[in-house]
Order: sequence, then structure tokens, then C-alpha cells
Amino acid sequence: MGLLRWIKSQFICHLLICYVFLVSGLVVNLLQICTLPLWPVHKQLARKINCRLGYCISSQMVALLEWWSGTECTLYTDPESYRLYGKENAIVILNHNFEIDFLCGWTFCDRFGVLGTSKVMAKKELAFVPLIGWMWYFQEIVFCKRKWEEDRRTVARSLQNLQDYPEDFWFLLFCEGTRFTEKKHQISMQVAETKGLPKLRHHLLPRTKGFCVTVQNLRGKVTAVYDSTLNFRNNETPTLRGVLNGKKYHADLYVRRIPLDSIPEDEAECAAWLHRLYQEKDKFQEQYMQTGHFPGPVKSPPCRPWALINWLFWASLLLYPFFILAVQLFYAGSTPTIVATIAVCIGASVAVRWMIGQTEIDRGSSYGNRKSTRKKTD
Repeated sequence: MGLLRWIKSQFICHLLICYVFLVSGLVVNLLQICTLPLWPVHKQLARKINCRLGYCISSQMVALLEWWSGTECTLYTDPESYRLYGKENAIVILNHNFEIDFLCGWTFCDRFGVLGTSKVMAKKELAFVPLIGWMWYFQEIVFCKRKWEEDRRTVARSLQNLQDYPEDFWFLLFCEGTRFTEKKHQISMQVAETKGLPKLRHHLLPRTKGFCVTVQNLRGKVTAVYDSTLNFRNNETPTLRGVLNGKKYHADLYVRRIPLDSIPEDEAECAAWLHRLYQEKDKFQEQYMQTGHFPGPVKSPPCRPWALINWLFWASLLLYPFFILAVQLFYAGSTPTIVATIAVCIGASVAVRWMIGQTEIDRGSSYGNRKSTRKKTD
């Protein structure tokens, strides 16, 4: 086990994993572009194809967490709700405290068969980024500029487009808008005091407008909200770098199913409902920190093999010619060619480390670092 852990921590392994992810992602993006002529002819077929193509990219991240890192996930939920997961459209509310909480959300989706159809609300700039951004564009992800005066119409239009979506989907929301840090928490609680709202210990104030417009425009299509609260055992703070190094974590996820019909339609009442929900989420986190577990029965949904099979397919397809080319290069290549290749590898290693570094909490978005009196703070 020690040898395997050492192998997983070696940078050459990380470079090969990233090589497979990057090249396969670009191939998938190209295939997605090829579906453009199909959209005006058979929109629903184009959607189904793009769900499968998107899964080829996102499931590699799930395979990294489940099969490479070996991270386990325990689900706390009631049996009646458990039977409905993956069989209905839902809005999933996630807390935003960890570097890999998005990855745990994807894993949750994959274990119930909706990873390829899952949706999120993301920054507009990401639509222009290859791999994930382009994948999201073809999967009809909702993009916003974080300027609510401009976003309201475009977000509502994007959500309305999902009314005729042909497959079950989950819409994942980080209602806090940005990842939790102590600095952002202090500022958020100052806003809470100004507005007369109860203070939270383990969350930022939720941004209610995005949630309310999501609920308003998905009524009739979505049947429930899944309130999800994530934590990790032994007070661990997992990182993507740790996952890439093969470090095993144990995630605990508490999920409550709330029928969408029970959420008020009025925007002000809906906002108040969301604030009450986050006060409850805060109590669940407090209980976890005191007892080491969430309330309710425990379920352990099994890992599905498809994420691993997908990664093995792309690795087999891409690594063999890569190794053949590398051998031929070092046996027959000229000195300048070999030097150039080494330089490219060094550059790639720097790029990979930079990409990983961008997921770290202290390198995250500055959104929420300034106390704002503008309307968008809601």
C-alpha cells in the first residue's frame, strides 16, 4: 500500500492523468461542435448526444475521486427520499466550504445516474474556456455575469429552455455564490447584522435572487429541492492536490428532499424561506462538528463502474501512441527535438500545478470579499 501511495504521488502520474483529461476533453469538444448542424433538425437528439459526450469529460473527475483517491461517500437521508433520487428532476442546494465540494456533488450525481445531465449556474467567462466551459455550453448550463440587472432575463430564458429537456436532470446550486473563507464570512455576517438576519457560523448568507428565479422558472419541470450539506470526517480539509496524490478522504453528505410545491412562489417569501433553510443547515453542521455525524439513517450508494470504464477507454486510446512517440523520439530524435520536448513537458508541469493551485481556497474567487450595499448582495 505504501508503494502504491508513493506511485500515486509521483508527478509523472499526474502529468499522464492530465494529458488524458486534456486531450480527450478537446476530442469531445470537437465532437460536440460537430453536433451543431443537428440542433435545428433534431434538438432532442442533439441534447441526448451531448449528455453522453459531456459525461466523457466530467466522469473522469469522478473516477479520479472514487477510483484513484479511493474517497468514500456516506449518504444520510431517509429511505423514502432515497428511492426517488435519480428518478425525478431536482434542484440541489450545496454548501460551498471545500475545494472539492463540486467534485463530491458530481459524484452524488453519478451514483444516481444523472451526471451527464446535471446543470449548474456558472460565470459567463467559463463558456469561452475549452474542455469544461465548452462542455457546459453544449449541455445548456446557465451562465451569468453576476450583475443581476443583466442576469435576470438571460438566466430566466436559459432556465425556461430546460422545460422541454428530454431526460431527468439535477440543477446544482451553490446559493452562497462563492466559497467559504473566514474573511468572506466576517463580511457576510456584517451584512446579516445590517439586514437584521440571524448570523450563521458555518455558512455565508445565501444569495436569494438566483435561487428564487431558478425556482420560479423550473416550476412544473422540477418536483423537489434536495438540501445537501457536506462535511468530511476527522476534521479533514480535502484538496484537489490531495486527491491527485491519491489521498483517501471520507465524505459525509446529508440530503433532505423538500417538495418544490412547499416553497413559496412569492419572491420575498421564497427568499425568507431560503434564509430559514440556511439556518437549519448551520445547525446540521454544528451537530456534525459536535458528534461526527449527521441526523438520520445512513445509506451508501455504490460506485457505478462507468466513470472508471470511460477513463480506461480514453487512457488506452491516448497513452499507447503517446508512449510509442516518446520512445521513437528519444531513440531517433535530434538533440534540439529532445530538448524542445523536455521543455514542453516542463511547461506542461508548471501549467498543471498552476491549474491545481487555482482550486485552492486561498486562491479562489474574490467575489464576496467586499462588503456591498448594492442590490446584488441579495
